[in-house]
Amino acid sequence: MNHIAAVEEQLVSERLRRKFYEVNVAAQAQLSGVQDHVNFTLQQAYFKCAYECFDRRRKQEEISNCVEHCSVPVVNAQALVENEMAKFQERLNRSLMVCQDKFESAKLQQIRTDAMKDMESCVDQSIGESVKTLSHVVARLKTSLSINE
Repeated sequence: MNHIAAVEEQLVSERLRRKFYEVNVAAQAQLSGVQDHVNFTLQQAYFKCAYECFDRRRKQEEISNCVEHCSVPVVNAQALVENEMAKFQERLNRSLMVCQDKFESAKLQQIRTDAMKDMESCVDQSIGESVKTLSHVVARLKTSLSINE
């Protein structure tokens, strides 16, 4: 690989890292309301519920069962968010793998001149499409968690 190609590949790699950072920032921004609901509203309800479980007239097993029952909404909400974000990440990874495959194919065919640009364009498109779906993922989570804003 010549020096110019190496520098070009390094520049593209840096731009791709920035794109991934932007996806992360967008996901965090859009999920902030959901995370706030889980981390504060549901956690607060859990602690209030668990506090009520501690009664000297109850046996230890009853207290443990009560506290465990109180944790169910928080645990379920966290699992739901993690599952939705894992599916989002999986879809993004699959679309990025297609870009990588196209790039590798172009390298094998020695069509290198536009391969880097094509890969960067493909990645931009994949990330753009994924970011557009984030609002739908967040809406689905808000509906599932009964978050009214």
